[in-house]
Amino acid sequence: MSGMPEDVERERRIEDEAVVDAYGEEERALGWYYYLESQLRFPFVATCAEHRITSPLQVGDEVEVTGMADEAVCEHDMLVLIRWERPGLAVPLAQLFPVGRVDEASRQAVEDWLYWVARGYEF
Repeated sequence: MSGMPEDVERERRIEDEAVVDAYGEEERALGWYYYLESQLRFPFVATCAEHRITSPLQVGDEVEVTGMADEAVCEHDMLVLIRWERPGLAVPLAQLFPVGRVDEASRQAVEDWLYWVARGYEF
């Protein structure tokens, strides 16, 4: 497990709302997808906090997040759509952090996902 300290309240919320009744990888991925889809209010602005070789974003880039990527491409990672030169580029949610005026439910859901990833949990 990572050096991220356990957050009991966040663990409970993730267990009760994101991965409830999920018994395998596919069910956990779907649980996360629908949890995020129901909590995130689009669009919102986010900053790239981590470079990923599979994404054109660099640390510090600010982007507008416009929606969840299609469920079919979120089987191994949660991807969101951003405006980047053209609308509709999908990037990992784990490389973004919401900034500015983001509603509390959206911020909490993104932070739940970032926590899950930082703790080293997998589908």
